[in-house]
Amino acid sequence: MKRYELNREQWRRIEPFIPGKIGDRGRHGADNLLFINGVLWVLRSGAHWHDLPERYGKWKTAHKRFTRWAQAGIWEKIFDVLTEDPDNQYIMIDSTIVRAHQQAACGKGGRGVRLWGVPEAV
Repeated sequence: MKRYELNREQWRRIEPFIPGKIGDRGRHGADNLLFINGVLWVLRSGAHWHDLPERYGKWKTAHKRFTRWAQAGIWEKIFDVLTEDPDNQYIMIDSTIVRAHQQAACGKGGRGVRLWGVPEAV
C-alpha cells in the first residue's frame, strides 16, 4: 500500500456509496479505488492537480471527476457515512494530513481567513 492510499478495510466501508458500481446507471467506474487514491494523494500532499502521479491517470480527468462528485454531493455522503461510526478516529483532519495552498494563508487584503458558516468579525 502506498503512503496516501486507502487500505482494504477503508475501501470496503465506502465502496457501496461510490457511483459507477455494476448495476448503477451509466458507465462502470472500474477505477474508483485508483481515482480516490489519486484524490487523497493530491489532498494529503498539498500538490497541484497537474502534479498527480501518472499511476492515478490523467490529472485533468481526475480533477473533472472530483469536481463532478463534489457538485453531486458524493463526498458529503461518504463523510456522513464515515462520521456515523462511533470509532471515527480515522476521520480526524488537521494540518498534518491536509495542507492548504500557500495562497490560502490570508484573505484579501491580509485580513485573516474566513471560515465557512462563521460570520466575519467586524
